[in-house]
Amino acid sequence: MSEARLDTRERLLRTASAPRDLLSVGVEEEFMLVDTGTGRLADRAPDVLSNADAEGVDLQAEITLSQVETASGVCLSMGELREQLVGARMALGEQAAMYGARIIASGTPVLARTSPLMLTPVPRYHRMNREFRALVGDLPVCGCHVHIGLPNDEARVLVSNHLRPWLPTLLAIGANSPYCNSSDTGYASWRYLMWGRWPSAGPPPWFESAASYYAAREEVISSGAAIDVGMLYWDARLSAHHPTVELRVCDVAPTVDDAVMLAAIVRGIAATALASETPALAVPQHLLRPALWRAARDGLEGLGLDVRTGELAPAGNLAAALVRWIRPALEYAGDYELVNESLARLLLDGSGAARQRAAFAREGRFEDVVGFLADQTCPV
Repeated sequence: MSEARLDTRERLLRTASAPRDLLSVGVEEEFMLVDTGTGRLADRAPDVLSNADAEGVDLQAEITLSQVETASGVCLSMGELREQLVGARMALGEQAAMYGARIIASGTPVLARTSPLMLTPVPRYHRMNREFRALVGDLPVCGCHVHIGLPNDEARVLVSNHLRPWLPTLLAIGANSPYCNSSDTGYASWRYLMWGRWPSAGPPPWFESAASYYAAREEVISSGAAIDVGMLYWDARLSAHHPTVELRVCDVAPTVDDAVMLAAIVRGIAATALASETPALAVPQHLLRPALWRAARDGLEGLGLDVRTGELAPAGNLAAALVRWIRPALEYAGDYELVNESLARLLLDGSGAARQRAAFAREGRFEDVVGFLADQTCPV
């Protein structure tokens, strides 16, 4: 182990005296409902969620009637998180099957709609429709949101700042939306480009303090770009309802194992940030936004923009560099083998986007992609 890694590990041990002091983690997953027969979006969320309480998992409505969301509890181990995510997907899949639907983990709908978009009948969503107009028509899109529990707002801002340089790499790792409305977008994460049209979306600024964060949040709301704190759609943000920092940059993960890997990496970044004596790199927005565009276009299989150097590099190499940086934190949490093996598998088998394209290439049918996604999302 290098001297630098030994130093980082010692600081980690000083900030967390025992495994029970590991940072907590939770994951929210958004899914699309598709008709079992046609594979097209199915507006059946109210039916699917009608018996949610009896399932013993947190199942929630989303902005459209063809979307549903699950939320894990607060977890300390990746094994616990995996168990909860498997249980939630299985419960949701069983509920969907009762109403002739399946769930798919894709950032965008593969097949085009044949009926008008239907919003969930909640006043807030209809206000969003009035205020933001055709932007709502771009929905549904589905993401994976990772929450990391942190002791105070200053720690959450610190972690947000350290997440910023790695947002493009995390986006590339989680890219899972190459198709949208029966066409190939040419991107690995079309969801990110669609979501980026919202005026309160995109990478967060670098903040000097929690006070500066909250001042910026109020300015965004005052401008009308967000109707409330829940509409602050930055790629990383301080949760409005939980004592967490929330990563929002990634498409919904195709499998539970992909989601757990992502959660372990994000927790590793947070733990490394807390132990680091070096301030987060204040990447300028004019460099970070092109890096995110590049990651959305090329995904894990292409080139990424290294924001530390301003030069292009294989996205897989950037992902490996991220894992090297957070390795002491991963080892302390017992997550290093999980992340290292999962990333190796991802580089070998392909990202979610690459796997969708491989499914299409077999017969050239978008319906086959939907079937592949359904089987991958919730194996029977």
